[in-house]
Amino acid sequence: MRALVQRVTEARVDVAGETVGHTGPGLMILVCAMQGDTEAEAEKLATKVARLRIFNDAAGKMNRSLLDTGGAALVISQFTLAADTRSGNRPGFSTAASPEDGKRLYLHFAKALAALGPKVETGRFGAEMAVSLTNDGPVTIWLDI
Repeated sequence: MRALVQRVTEARVDVAGETVGHTGPGLMILVCAMQGDTEAEAEKLATKVARLRIFNDAAGKMNRSLLDTGGAALVISQFTLAADTRSGNRPGFSTAASPEDGKRLYLHFAKALAALGPKVETGRFGAEMAVSLTNDGPVTIWLDI
């Protein structure tokens, strides 16, 4: 599985003008299931994200995790993270999981993250979404599991 994690002061996702998910301070996580991924990878990624030390401690060093800060997360499905741009100008997405597997693993990731403690909200799988956020830092981390 693949994720793009952004430390945010706030984030929200709208579908057809309606806010379907939002968070205050914490993380906005774009998630992509790849072909061959399983629930085990989704759980491993959730644990990695929850424990990733990218929040500042009292000394201003990135030494605290989402679990340490009590922050929340907004999780959004993003199959375009599977883009292959090595040749030509049009990205290929053949390494992304099928829509059925992608949805199942995306929801499993969100559930696994929530089970670790943070409040988790999600976007709507397969919908045309408008995402807005205020990146804090900015801090953006790419993860592959």
